Parts: sequence; C-alpha cells; structure tokens
Amino acid sequence: MSSRILSSHQTADPPPLPLNLEKITHQHNAGAPPSRRSIVLVGLMGAGKTTIGRRLADRLRLPFIDADVEIERAAGCSIAEVFRLYGEAAFRDGERRVIRRLLEGPPMVLATGGGAYMDAQTRALVRERSVSVWLRCSLPVLLSRVIGRTHRPLLNTESPHIVLSRLMDARHPIYAEADIIVDCGEYNVDHSTTRVIEALAHSRRPVSLPVALSHTSYDILIGTDLLQRAGALLAPLLPQKKAVIITDSNVETLYLERLQNSLSETGITFRTHVIMPGEASKSFKTFESIIDSILEDGIERKTAIIALGGGVVGDLAGFIAASTLRGLPFVQIPTTLLSQVDSSVGGKTGINTRWGKNLVGAFCQPLTVLADVSTLQTLPPRELKAGYAEIVKAGLIGSRRLFRWCELNGKAVLEGNTEAQTEAVRQACAFKTEVVAADEREQQASNGRALLNLGHTFGHALEAEMGYDGRLLHGEAVSVGMQLACALSVRLGLCPAADYERLTAHLHALEMPAHVRDLPYSFSARTLITHMQRDKKMQDGKLSFVLLRGIGEAFTSRDIDDHLVHEVLTEDGCTS
Repeated sequence: MSSRILSSHQTADPPPLPLNLEKITHQHNAGAPPSRRSIVLVGLMGAGKTTIGRRLADRLRLPFIDADVEIERAAGCSIAEVFRLYGEAAFRDGERRVIRRLLEGPPMVLATGGGAYMDAQTRALVRERSVSVWLRCSLPVLLSRVIGRTHRPLLNTESPHIVLSRLMDARHPIYAEADIIVDCGEYNVDHSTTRVIEALAHSRRPVSLPVALSHTSYDILIGTDLLQRAGALLAPLLPQKKAVIITDSNVETLYLERLQNSLSETGITFRTHVIMPGEASKSFKTFESIIDSILEDGIERKTAIIALGGGVVGDLAGFIAASTLRGLPFVQIPTTLLSQVDSSVGGKTGINTRWGKNLVGAFCQPLTVLADVSTLQTLPPRELKAGYAEIVKAGLIGSRRLFRWCELNGKAVLEGNTEAQTEAVRQACAFKTEVVAADEREQQASNGRALLNLGHTFGHALEAEMGYDGRLLHGEAVSVGMQLACALSVRLGLCPAADYERLTAHLHALEMPAHVRDLPYSFSARTLITHMQRDKKMQDGKLSFVLLRGIGEAFTSRDIDDHLVHEVLTEDGCTS
C-alpha cells in the first residue's frame, strides 16, 4: 500500500514521491536503554557514514539503518532512478518522510544521505529526536573515497573535485549545526568510531528552560562550552545569518574570538562593537554612537543584536535592539553569574541618566539566552559573590527550598563547581521566569514582578551614592539591600528575627557583605533616603519596598515611614 504524508506547503508540481512507508520498520534492541536517543550521522558522500555507522551501532548495541537503503525500499527503485523519474525536490520530500518515520521508532544509528541535513524541516526533526554527528573530512580524503562511484547522481555531471568543492562550500556551514562534530580524516574505521564514541560520551546537551509569555516564547539554555556551539544553537533561530555583536573590552579578550569562530563556522556573518567595561557605558553617548555606526553600515530589520558580556552589555545591547528600526532580533549571551540569573532574564533593558539607574529603557525579549557557565571560571571571587546574591534573593522572595539549597550548595557555586553553578542558574532563572510570565511589564498594583526588586530600593540608593563608578558592584548593593529589607521587616513585626539571623549567617559564611558597616565606605542615612525618593519605583510620593513575612514570603508595601527607614539605616552602620 502506498503511503503519502504531505506537508502543508507542498504543491502538485513536482508530484510527491510514492512511498510505501509500511516497509520502514525496525525492532528495538533489547540490550539498548529505551531512553537513549538515536544517533544520526551527517556529512558529505565519502565521509564514512555507512562504514562508521555500522561499527558504531555494533559497539553501542544499537540497530544500524541506512536512510538511502530505506528510501529505495519504500520507493521500490534506486536513488538514481528516483532522481531521474521524479527529480531532486521530490526525492528530498520523500527522504524527509522516511527519516521522520525512522526517528519515530526506537533508538538506532542512522546514516543519512549527504543532502538530507540541508533540508530545514529534516534538521529540525533530527534536532528534536536524536543526537546528530557530523563526520567531517577534508577534500583530498573525500576525493580518494568517491572516485569511480557511478551510483552517485551528483557525481555523474561534473568532475568529483568540482562537485565536492561546491558541496563543501554550501553544506559545511549547515553541517556545523550538528550537535557533535568529529574530524575523521584518514583514520581507519575503528579509530574514527572510537572518536565518535568519545565525543558522544563527553557531549552534554544544555539544560533548556522554556519561557512562555503572552506574546512570545523562547528558551534559556544553560550548560558548559555553549560559546563553542553558539553558531549551531543560533543558526536555527536567527531570521537571517547576520548579526551585530556588542561586548566590552574585558570580555573581548576572553571570549569574543570563540564566539566569532563559532558563528563563522555556521555561515553567520557579523560586525562587532566593543565598549568600555562598567556602568559608565550605559549612557546616551555610547547608545548613540553604536546606533549611528550600525545604521551607517546599513543594518537590516532581520539582523540580530548579540549581547556578549555582563549586565551592562546586556542592558545596553537590548535597548539598542529595541530601538533600532523599531525592533531588531536580540540574543543574550551573559558571561557573569549576575547577568545569567538576573539581567539577561525578563526583557528589561536600559541605560542610566544623571538622575538614576535604568531610567530610560524598554522591554525587549530575546530570541534565546545562552548561559555558558564555563565563562564563570574566569570571574574574580568578588564578581561571583555579587551574582550569587541574586540567587539568594530569589530564595528569599518565594522559595524556601531554593534558599535551603543555597545554604547547602552556595560554597560549591562560589568555588567553581560547574554542576552546582548550572543548577543554581537553572533554579534562579526558573523562579524569575515564572514571576515574569505572570507580570511581564510590572503592571500589577502589588506583588507580581515588583517582588524581584527585593533589596533594590536600598541597593540602588547605595549605588547612586557611589556614582555607579564600579567601586560597589550591583550584586554587593543587593546583598546589603536585601538584608536591610529583612531588618526593616523584622522591625515592623512582620518577619521572624530568626530568619534575619539565618540570612546574616549565610551571607557571612560566604564572606559576602550583609550590612552597610561591612562596606569600606561611609554612607549618610539621610542622603540614601534622598536617593530612594528619586527611584523610578516611587508612586504618589511614597517609597516602595519589598518586605518579608519570612524566608520565601515576600510582598510589596508603600506604607513605610521615612523615620523608620532612617532608624534601620543608622543601626546598620550609616551616619545620620
């Protein structure tokens, strides 16, 4: 019986390839774990997909399937005859249907034809249901393997050298989107198979955290070595393979080349703008300079802005993306713990003015966030602690479980344990995305997204008094600010004193600032209150605070007397 599965975009010209998909079945190998994903081998003709695939399947105790063989079985004729009778477009459609049928079955090793992965729908299918491996070979190696092969339709019109060179130019940037790349070269089959097995063993898919909003959705990807795979991760998402990278000079030295190489590998072209590190770059001057430059370069509406760096870079680049041509695609690649758990999530972007921090900005949700925890290995301990404060804050706001996790694992996070860091970022982002999804633009009259400002009324006042000059990090200000909010809650009789002591003990155990007196600077309570009165969260002339009824139980309040705030500040170490 002939089975035809037509996609919505197909037309009657050319006619779909008649296929008997009922012939495409394979039995599950009892020795293979049922949860294992299929392994799909991609690459040019001559890369060894069939020979390596058979050996790989044998060593992994999985069935081996050759997609071309299954197409011929379902079509009832050879690949060459399919091309002759129906043409390449019909063949690709049939190939996709066969691969879909195969991947709906139990795990296997699947060798695909050289052009299969070039089809966007097939790539998406392979990405969803399997682990893809590109067997990469040099031109001389491929030529030595295909000379004399007459059953390859693509080799029957021109010289193999011309054909393969053209195919490499066209297909290598797409093959580079595979999950794993293995250079096979002139190695024998056993050696190449071992290299594939080793690559599979060391490969780790990033943790994917979905963000679902009323008008859009995207994924936060968290894991190690994501910068090396950025091109492969972004290529399926970008509207066109063009980007503008915005980073700072510190990150440029450490990670820019790695990102650029990854983008180039998948055929993504880019221009780069490097700013000075620090809050001073979140200014109208820098904003105008970059926008003027990218407009002069002739940026298009589908060109993506990629933010590579910490919160300053992310806020500035996001505002540029939101403003230029009334909105450009935007990607966040945060490289600090603070930006991975805070500023890169939620869509808030902006720049500073002389009147305060982030007073000019816009909401701009990204296409995706790549949180590569490997970048945290180069952060100074002080920067790690500043970011960690936001994780503790998330636990204080709404998750006793997360706060307890911090007490048990905070030391490992700050000591550079990548598994602990991945889990910390995941939990903090999961909490924040849940809050953002319920109140994206902070429009609820109380609670909602405003809860994420725990400690910010105090913290921003501390930063403002320091002139945002980098001497006091945002995370350090939040660390002190959330402790002050907790102290204010205790004074109001809302929060148990034991929870205040528990927070203090945790921060001090990790050598983080918990009080104003822990900072190497002098602050006036009256001056800090003045800064608070200029905060954008002011409403009807009243200060806005996020307070606590206990760990994991935050709420917003606007009914706080200035004199009480003054007392809390002076008791914590401020002058009057």
